[in-house]
Amino acid sequence: MSFLSEKECEGPIKCPVMTTLSVIGGKWKPGILWELQNNEILRFGQLKKRLGTITQKMLTQQLRELETDGIIIRKIYPEVPPRVEYRLSDYGKSLSPVLNEMANWGTGHLQTITSK
Repeated sequence: MSFLSEKECEGPIKCPVMTTLSVIGGKWKPGILWELQNNEILRFGQLKKRLGTITQKMLTQQLRELETDGIIIRKIYPEVPPRVEYRLSDYGKSLSPVLNEMANWGTGHLQTITSK
C-alpha cells in the first residue's frame, strides 16, 4: 500500500481520498448509494422512506449531484403521474468495495463503542 506525502495530497484535486469524498461525501450520499447497491432500483419515494429524515429538497439535490457525476442513472417513465427510478450506473457500481469497507468499519466501530 502506498501513502501519499502531505505535499502530494494538497487539495481535493490531488488527494485521492478527498476526490472520493467530494463525490460521495456528506450526510446523505453514502446512504443513498448503500440503498441503491442493496436494492438495485428504487423510486424516489422508496429512497426517501428508507433514508428517514431527509427532506425532499435535499434528496432531489443529492440525487442530481450523483447523476451529474455519473454515479447513478435516473429513468423517467412517460406515465401520469410520472414514475422515476434510480439505480447505480456501472461506474457507480465500482464504489461497492468502498461502501462495503465503510460498512465493515462502521459495524466494528459500533461494536467497539457499545462494548465500553
